[in-house]
Amino acid sequence: MDFDACIARLTGKDAKGAYAFTQQIVEESRASDTWYPCFDRFAELLRHKNSLVRNRAIAILAANARWDREGKFDALLEEFLSHITDVKPITARQCVAALPEVAEGKPELIARIRAALEQADLSRYPDSMQPLILKDIVAALRKIEE
Repeated sequence: MDFDACIARLTGKDAKGAYAFTQQIVEESRASDTWYPCFDRFAELLRHKNSLVRNRAIAILAANARWDREGKFDALLEEFLSHITDVKPITARQCVAALPEVAEGKPELIARIRAALEQADLSRYPDSMQPLILKDIVAALRKIEE
């Protein structure tokens, strides 16, 4: 597996292809740890200037959290949680939606995840987006408590 080629596909101009590839990686990651060796490379994408790339990284990292026995996700948690209030509201919503999967894979992080969701300051978003993100947060908290 050529990880550089994978990253290039995830960050390239073909948004439709990158989305499909992301979905493939997420599904495969839910079934096995095949993609976990690329965890650090996916984590780098959380800092990408393009919000669509950040969205892809969030989904892939959440799906791989279940395979993390080295504490990589634990070390990345604060950066991951910072996307609850990402500059782009759609990325914030993607992050919030991914957190129940993280909590399932890393139950020891639930308290920190819950605290970040409960303390999220949504004031940076337009009035039209705040209720949507808040609704996502409430839904994520419910899923985490189940």
